[in-house]
Amino acid sequence: MPRRETKRGAERTPLRGRWDVVICGASFAGLAVARELQGSGARTLLLDRYAVGERQTSACGIPTMWLDALGLQESIDQTFGDLLVHTPHGSVRWRLPWTFSTFDYRTLCQLLREQGDDAEFETATVDGRSGDVVHTDRGDVAGGLVVDALGWRRVLGPGEAVQPPEAYLSRGLEIHPDGRGEDMELWIDRGYVRAGYAWSFPAADELRVGVGSFEPRDHVKEPTVRLARNLALPTVRYQGNWIPHRIRPASEDGVFFVGDSAGHCIPTTAEGIRTALYFGLACGRELRAVVAGRRTGAEALRRYHEFSDRHAWKFEMMLKLQDLVPHIPPRLLRRILATLGFKPLTDWAFGHYLRIAPPPGWRPGDRRMPARSPAPVTA
Repeated sequence: MPRRETKRGAERTPLRGRWDVVICGASFAGLAVARELQGSGARTLLLDRYAVGERQTSACGIPTMWLDALGLQESIDQTFGDLLVHTPHGSVRWRLPWTFSTFDYRTLCQLLREQGDDAEFETATVDGRSGDVVHTDRGDVAGGLVVDALGWRRVLGPGEAVQPPEAYLSRGLEIHPDGRGEDMELWIDRGYVRAGYAWSFPAADELRVGVGSFEPRDHVKEPTVRLARNLALPTVRYQGNWIPHRIRPASEDGVFFVGDSAGHCIPTTAEGIRTALYFGLACGRELRAVVAGRRTGAEALRRYHEFSDRHAWKFEMMLKLQDLVPHIPPRLLRRILATLGFKPLTDWAFGHYLRIAPPPGWRPGDRRMPARSPAPVTA
Protein backbone atom coordinates (compact mmCIF):
# COMPACT_ATOMS: atom_id res chain seq x y z
CA MET A 1 0.00 0.00 0.00
CA PRO A 2 1.25 3.55 -0.69
CA ARG A 3 2.63 5.57 2.20
CA ARG A 4 0.82 8.88 2.49
CA GLU A 5 2.98 11.44 4.24
CA THR A 6 1.98 14.74 5.80
CA LYS A 7 2.02 17.65 3.35
CA ARG A 8 4.74 20.20 3.96
CA GLY A 9 6.13 23.31 2.35
CA ALA A 10 4.78 24.20 -1.08
CA GLU A 11 2.27 21.33 -0.96
CA ARG A 12 0.35 23.11 1.80
CA THR A 13 -1.85 25.12 -0.55
CA PRO A 14 -4.83 27.12 0.74
CA LEU A 15 -7.83 25.01 1.70
CA ARG A 16 -11.35 26.29 1.29
CA GLY A 17 -14.79 25.15 0.14
CA ARG A 18 -17.98 23.53 1.35
CA TRP A 19 -18.70 19.83 1.82
CA ASP A 20 -21.73 17.85 2.92
CA VAL A 21 -19.73 16.34 5.80
CA VAL A 22 -16.49 17.55 7.38
CA ILE A 23 -14.79 14.97 9.62
CA CYS A 24 -12.03 16.40 11.78
CA GLY A 25 -9.64 13.66 12.85
CA ALA A 26 -8.48 10.70 10.77
CA SER A 27 -7.65 8.01 13.29
CA PHE A 28 -9.98 5.20 14.39
CA ALA A 29 -13.14 7.23 15.04
CA GLY A 30 -12.94 9.57 12.05
CA LEU A 31 -12.06 6.76 9.65
CA ALA A 32 -14.99 4.69 10.94
CA VAL A 33 -17.37 7.61 10.24
CA ALA A 34 -15.98 7.95 6.71
CA ARG A 35 -16.34 4.18 6.18
CA GLU A 36 -20.05 4.34 6.91
CA LEU A 37 -20.51 7.16 4.39
CA GLN A 38 -18.89 5.17 1.58
CA GLY A 39 -21.19 5.04 -1.46
CA SER A 40 -23.69 7.46 0.07
CA GLY A 41 -23.02 10.20 -2.46
CA ALA A 42 -21.98 12.62 0.27
CA ARG A 43 -19.16 15.06 -0.47
CA THR A 44 -17.01 14.29 2.55
CA LEU A 45 -13.80 15.96 3.69
CA LEU A 46 -11.53 14.18 6.16
CA LEU A 47 -8.99 16.39 7.95
CA ASP A 48 -6.07 15.56 10.18
CA ARG A 49 -2.84 17.19 11.27
CA TYR A 50 -0.98 14.05 10.17
CA ALA A 51 -1.23 11.72 7.21
CA VAL A 52 -3.42 8.65 7.71
CA GLY A 53 -1.59 6.10 9.86
CA GLU A 54 1.40 8.35 10.47
CA ARG A 55 1.22 8.82 14.24
CA GLN A 56 0.48 5.90 16.56
CA THR A 57 -0.66 6.88 20.07
CA SER A 58 -1.67 3.59 21.72
CA ALA A 59 -0.57 -0.01 22.27
CA CYS A 60 -2.94 -0.96 19.43
CA GLY A 61 -4.83 -3.94 20.80
CA ILE A 62 -8.47 -4.92 20.26
CA PRO A 63 -10.78 -7.96 20.46
CA THR A 64 -9.97 -9.93 17.31
CA MET A 65 -13.62 -10.20 16.33
CA TRP A 66 -13.65 -6.44 15.67
CA LEU A 67 -10.88 -6.85 13.11
CA ASP A 68 -12.73 -9.79 11.56
CA ALA A 69 -16.05 -7.95 11.44
CA LEU A 70 -14.57 -4.93 9.63
CA GLY A 71 -12.29 -6.88 7.29
CA LEU A 72 -9.09 -5.61 8.93
CA GLN A 73 -7.35 -8.96 9.52
CA GLU A 74 -4.37 -7.96 7.39
CA SER A 75 -3.30 -5.57 10.17
CA ILE A 76 -2.98 -8.27 12.87
CA ASP A 77 0.45 -8.65 14.46
CA GLN A 78 -0.29 -11.25 17.14
CA THR A 79 -3.32 -12.93 18.72
CA PHE A 80 -3.84 -14.03 22.33
CA GLY A 81 -6.33 -16.26 24.09
CA ASP A 82 -5.00 -15.60 27.60
CA LEU A 83 -4.29 -12.62 29.80
CA LEU A 84 -1.54 -12.94 32.42
CA VAL A 85 -2.08 -10.62 35.40
CA HIS A 86 0.73 -9.97 37.89
CA THR A 87 0.39 -8.63 41.44
CA PRO A 88 3.00 -8.31 44.23
CA HIS A 89 1.54 -11.48 45.75
CA GLY A 90 1.42 -13.72 42.70
CA SER A 91 0.20 -14.01 39.13
CA VAL A 92 -3.09 -15.18 37.63
CA ARG A 93 -3.74 -16.42 34.11
CA TRP A 94 -7.20 -15.82 32.66
CA ARG A 95 -8.40 -17.86 29.68
CA LEU A 96 -10.45 -15.34 27.70
CA PRO A 97 -13.82 -16.24 26.12
CA TRP A 98 -12.67 -14.43 22.95
CA THR A 99 -9.28 -13.64 21.49
CA PHE A 100 -7.46 -10.32 21.59
CA SER A 101 -5.02 -9.08 18.94
CA THR A 102 -2.33 -6.47 18.61
CA PHE A 103 -2.17 -4.80 15.21
CA ASP A 104 -0.06 -2.52 13.05
CA TYR A 105 -1.44 1.00 13.32
CA ARG A 106 -0.48 2.22 9.86
CA THR A 107 -1.85 -0.89 8.15
CA LEU A 108 -5.17 -0.77 9.99
CA CYS A 109 -5.66 2.94 9.31
CA GLN A 110 -4.86 2.52 5.63
CA LEU A 111 -7.30 -0.40 5.37
CA LEU A 112 -10.03 1.69 6.98
CA ARG A 113 -9.15 4.58 4.70
CA GLU A 114 -9.58 2.38 1.64
CA GLN A 115 -13.01 1.33 2.92
CA GLY A 116 -14.01 5.00 3.06
CA ASP A 117 -11.99 6.42 0.20
CA ASP A 118 -14.93 8.36 -1.26
CA ALA A 119 -13.91 10.97 1.31
CA GLU A 120 -11.33 13.54 0.28
CA PHE A 121 -8.39 13.73 2.66
CA GLU A 122 -6.29 16.77 3.50
CA THR A 123 -3.61 17.32 6.12
CA ALA A 124 -4.44 20.43 8.11
CA THR A 125 -4.45 21.43 11.77
CA VAL A 126 -7.98 22.15 12.98
CA ASP A 127 -8.00 24.92 15.56
CA GLY A 128 -11.61 25.98 16.00
CA ARG A 129 -15.06 26.56 14.55
CA SER A 130 -17.59 29.30 13.91
CA GLY A 131 -20.99 27.78 13.26
CA ASP A 132 -20.58 25.31 10.38
CA VAL A 133 -17.20 26.76 9.39
CA VAL A 134 -14.13 24.84 10.57
CA HIS A 135 -10.93 26.86 10.94
CA THR A 136 -7.63 25.24 9.94
CA ASP A 137 -4.06 26.41 9.45
CA ARG A 138 -4.68 26.20 5.69
CA GLY A 139 -7.95 28.09 5.59
CA ASP A 140 -11.64 27.73 6.45
CA VAL A 141 -13.91 24.94 5.28
CA ALA A 142 -17.65 24.57 5.78
CA GLY A 143 -19.73 21.48 6.34
CA GLY A 144 -23.43 20.82 6.46
CA LEU A 145 -22.55 18.18 9.06
CA VAL A 146 -19.44 18.50 11.24
CA VAL A 147 -17.72 15.72 13.23
CA ASP A 148 -15.07 16.19 15.93
CA ALA A 149 -12.90 13.07 16.15
CA LEU A 150 -9.80 15.02 17.17
CA GLY A 151 -9.28 13.52 20.62
CA TRP A 152 -9.64 14.52 24.24
CA ARG A 153 -9.13 18.27 23.64
CA ARG A 154 -12.64 18.45 22.10
CA VAL A 155 -11.38 21.21 19.80
CA LEU A 156 -14.77 22.01 18.22
CA GLY A 157 -16.70 22.15 21.48
CA PRO A 158 -18.01 25.44 22.86
CA GLY A 159 -16.05 27.22 25.56
CA GLU A 160 -12.52 26.66 26.77
CA ALA A 161 -11.31 23.07 27.05
CA VAL A 162 -10.26 21.92 30.51
CA GLN A 163 -6.57 21.06 30.46
CA PRO A 164 -4.71 18.39 32.42
CA PRO A 165 -4.23 17.73 35.22
CA GLU A 166 -7.67 19.17 36.04
CA ALA A 167 -9.38 17.30 33.18
CA TYR A 168 -10.82 13.80 33.64
CA LEU A 169 -7.83 12.12 32.06
CA SER A 170 -5.48 9.24 32.66
CA ARG A 171 -1.93 9.35 31.32
CA GLY A 172 0.10 6.63 29.69
CA LEU A 173 3.61 6.14 28.37
CA GLU A 174 5.11 3.16 26.60
CA ILE A 175 8.26 1.99 24.86
CA HIS A 176 8.52 -0.16 21.73
CA PRO A 177 11.67 -2.28 21.92
CA ASP A 178 12.36 -5.06 19.45
CA GLY A 179 11.55 -8.47 20.86
CA ARG A 180 9.07 -11.30 20.97
CA GLY A 181 6.70 -12.55 23.63
CA GLU A 182 4.00 -15.17 24.02
CA ASP A 183 1.86 -13.55 26.71
CA MET A 184 -0.26 -10.44 26.92
CA GLU A 185 0.57 -9.22 30.44
CA LEU A 186 -0.69 -6.71 33.00
CA TRP A 187 0.86 -5.60 36.29
CA ILE A 188 -1.49 -4.32 39.00
CA ASP A 189 1.25 -3.29 41.36
CA ARG A 190 1.38 -0.10 43.42
CA GLY A 191 5.15 -0.41 43.33
CA TYR A 192 4.89 0.83 39.75
CA VAL A 193 1.82 3.08 39.91
CA ARG A 194 -0.47 3.79 42.86
CA ALA A 195 -3.62 3.99 40.72
CA GLY A 196 -3.36 2.30 37.34
CA TYR A 197 -1.48 -0.59 35.79
CA ALA A 198 1.48 -1.57 33.62
CA TRP A 199 1.41 -3.73 30.52
CA SER A 200 3.36 -5.68 27.94
CA PHE A 201 1.65 -6.34 24.60
CA PRO A 202 3.75 -8.38 22.16
CA ALA A 203 3.24 -7.47 18.50
CA ALA A 204 5.16 -9.88 16.27
CA ASP A 205 8.77 -8.59 16.41
CA GLU A 206 8.01 -5.72 18.80
CA LEU A 207 7.03 -5.37 22.43
CA ARG A 208 4.75 -2.55 23.59
CA VAL A 209 5.53 -2.00 27.26
CA GLY A 210 4.25 0.84 29.38
CA VAL A 211 2.59 2.28 32.46
CA GLY A 212 -0.75 4.08 32.77
CA SER A 213 -1.96 6.16 35.69
CA PHE A 214 -5.57 7.05 36.46
CA GLU A 215 -4.24 10.04 38.40
CA PRO A 216 -3.03 12.63 35.85
CA ARG A 217 -0.74 14.29 38.42
CA ASP A 218 1.36 11.14 38.77
CA HIS A 219 4.24 10.93 36.31
CA VAL A 220 4.76 7.66 34.46
CA LYS A 221 8.22 7.88 32.88
CA GLU A 222 10.18 6.68 35.92
CA PRO A 223 7.98 3.59 36.48
CA THR A 224 8.07 2.83 32.75
CA VAL A 225 11.87 2.92 32.83
CA ARG A 226 11.90 0.75 35.96
CA LEU A 227 9.52 -1.80 34.42
CA ALA A 228 11.70 -1.98 31.32
CA ARG A 229 14.78 -2.49 33.47
CA ASN A 230 13.06 -5.29 35.40
CA LEU A 231 12.17 -6.95 32.09
CA ALA A 232 15.70 -6.41 30.72
CA LEU A 233 14.41 -4.27 27.88
CA PRO A 234 15.95 -1.14 26.32
CA THR A 235 13.97 2.10 26.75
CA VAL A 236 13.52 3.03 23.10
CA ARG A 237 10.82 4.52 20.85
CA TYR A 238 8.70 6.26 23.47
CA GLN A 239 5.13 7.27 22.87
CA GLY A 240 2.58 8.65 25.28
CA ASN A 241 -0.86 10.14 25.44
CA TRP A 242 -3.62 11.50 27.64
CA ILE A 243 -6.61 9.15 27.89
CA PRO A 244 -10.14 10.36 28.76
CA HIS A 245 -11.87 8.38 31.49
CA ARG A 246 -15.24 10.12 31.69
CA ILE A 247 -17.91 10.04 29.00
CA ARG A 248 -19.06 13.42 27.67
CA PRO A 249 -22.02 14.61 25.53
CA ALA A 250 -21.80 13.08 22.06
CA SER A 251 -23.41 16.10 20.42
CA GLU A 252 -23.18 19.73 21.37
CA ASP A 253 -23.76 23.03 19.58
CA GLY A 254 -24.50 21.25 16.28
CA VAL A 255 -21.35 19.07 16.27
CA PHE A 256 -21.04 15.26 16.45
CA PHE A 257 -18.31 14.13 18.88
CA VAL A 258 -16.80 10.67 18.44
CA GLY A 259 -14.10 8.68 20.20
CA ASP A 260 -11.89 10.43 22.73
CA SER A 261 -13.56 13.81 22.09
CA ALA A 262 -16.75 12.28 23.56
CA GLY A 263 -14.91 10.37 26.28
CA HIS A 264 -15.60 7.10 24.45
CA CYS A 265 -12.76 5.36 26.26
CA ILE A 266 -13.53 2.65 28.80
CA PRO A 267 -12.42 3.52 32.35
CA THR A 268 -10.34 0.96 34.30
CA THR A 269 -8.90 -0.63 31.14
CA ALA A 270 -8.35 2.59 29.11
CA GLU A 271 -9.52 0.71 26.02
CA GLY A 272 -10.56 3.28 23.43
CA ILE A 273 -10.03 1.74 19.98
CA ARG A 274 -13.09 -0.47 19.70
CA THR A 275 -15.26 2.19 21.31
CA ALA A 276 -13.97 4.73 18.77
CA LEU A 277 -14.93 2.32 15.99
CA TYR A 278 -18.27 1.45 17.61
CA PHE A 279 -19.44 5.02 18.06
CA GLY A 280 -17.83 6.10 14.79
CA LEU A 281 -19.92 3.56 12.89
CA ALA A 282 -23.04 4.69 14.78
CA CYS A 283 -22.33 8.34 13.95
CA GLY A 284 -21.71 7.45 10.31
CA ARG A 285 -25.08 5.69 10.09
CA GLU A 286 -26.86 8.81 11.33
CA LEU A 287 -24.98 11.03 8.87
CA ARG A 288 -25.79 8.65 6.05
CA ALA A 289 -29.48 8.90 6.86
CA VAL A 290 -29.27 12.69 6.63
CA VAL A 291 -27.50 12.51 3.26
CA ALA A 292 -30.22 10.14 2.04
CA GLY A 293 -32.93 12.57 3.15
CA ARG A 294 -34.41 10.17 5.70
CA ARG A 295 -33.88 12.55 8.64
CA THR A 296 -32.73 16.06 9.35
CA GLY A 297 -29.38 17.03 10.81
CA ALA A 298 -31.06 17.98 14.07
CA GLU A 299 -32.74 14.57 14.27
CA ALA A 300 -29.42 12.85 13.59
CA LEU A 301 -27.73 14.85 16.36
CA ARG A 302 -30.47 13.92 18.80
CA ARG A 303 -30.48 10.22 17.85
CA TYR A 304 -26.70 9.91 18.03
CA HIS A 305 -26.62 11.74 21.36
CA GLU A 306 -29.27 9.41 22.75
CA PHE A 307 -27.42 6.34 21.40
CA SER A 308 -24.25 7.39 23.22
CA ASP A 309 -26.19 8.36 26.33
CA ARG A 310 -27.76 4.88 26.55
CA HIS A 311 -24.24 3.53 27.05
CA ALA A 312 -23.25 6.07 29.69
CA TRP A 313 -24.14 3.85 32.64
CA LYS A 314 -21.65 1.23 31.43
CA PHE A 315 -18.85 3.79 31.37
CA GLU A 316 -19.89 5.12 34.76
CA MET A 317 -19.82 1.61 36.27
CA MET A 318 -16.32 1.08 34.90
CA LEU A 319 -15.29 4.44 36.36
CA LYS A 320 -16.53 3.33 39.79
CA LEU A 321 -14.43 0.19 39.41
CA GLN A 322 -11.43 2.31 38.38
CA ASP A 323 -11.84 4.38 41.55
CA LEU A 324 -12.30 1.26 43.71
CA VAL A 325 -9.36 -0.92 42.64
CA PRO A 326 -6.57 1.25 44.11
CA HIS A 327 -8.24 1.02 47.53
CA ILE A 328 -8.45 -2.79 47.66
CA PRO A 329 -5.72 -4.28 49.89
CA PRO A 330 -3.15 -6.02 47.63
CA ARG A 331 -3.58 -9.50 49.12
CA LEU A 332 -7.36 -9.27 48.81
CA LEU A 333 -6.99 -7.99 45.25
CA ARG A 334 -4.86 -11.04 44.42
CA ARG A 335 -7.60 -13.33 45.75
CA ILE A 336 -10.28 -11.50 43.76
CA LEU A 337 -8.22 -11.77 40.57
CA ALA A 338 -7.65 -15.49 41.23
CA THR A 339 -11.39 -16.02 41.66
CA LEU A 340 -12.04 -14.28 38.35
CA GLY A 341 -9.69 -16.86 36.79
CA PHE A 342 -12.37 -19.56 37.08
CA LYS A 343 -13.68 -19.98 33.56
CA PRO A 344 -17.41 -19.42 34.25
CA LEU A 345 -16.59 -16.14 35.99
CA THR A 346 -14.06 -15.15 33.31
CA ASP A 347 -16.62 -15.81 30.59
CA TRP A 348 -19.27 -13.84 32.48
CA ALA A 349 -17.02 -10.85 33.23
CA PHE A 350 -15.49 -10.56 29.76
CA GLY A 351 -18.85 -11.19 28.10
CA HIS A 352 -20.29 -8.18 29.89
CA TYR A 353 -17.15 -6.19 29.13
CA LEU A 354 -17.48 -6.91 25.41
CA ARG A 355 -21.12 -5.82 25.48
CA ILE A 356 -20.00 -2.27 26.28
CA ALA A 357 -19.14 -1.95 22.58
CA PRO A 358 -19.72 -5.20 20.67
CA PRO A 359 -18.64 -5.60 17.04
CA PRO A 360 -21.19 -5.63 14.20
CA GLY A 361 -22.98 -8.97 14.01
CA TRP A 362 -21.69 -10.27 17.35
CA ARG A 363 -23.70 -12.81 19.29
CA PRO A 364 -23.02 -13.94 22.90
CA GLY A 365 -20.69 -16.96 22.92
CA ASP A 366 -18.74 -16.01 19.78
CA ARG A 367 -14.94 -16.22 20.21
CA ARG A 368 -14.22 -14.86 16.75
CA MET A 369 -16.33 -13.46 13.97
CA PRO A 370 -16.17 -15.07 10.51
CA ALA A 371 -13.31 -13.68 8.44
CA ARG A 372 -15.42 -11.36 6.32
CA SER A 373 -16.34 -7.73 6.08
CA PRO A 374 -20.02 -6.80 6.35
CA ALA A 375 -21.76 -5.44 3.31
CA PRO A 376 -21.86 -1.66 3.03
CA VAL A 377 -24.81 0.11 4.60
CA THR A 378 -27.52 0.93 2.11
CA ALA A 379 -29.25 4.25 2.04
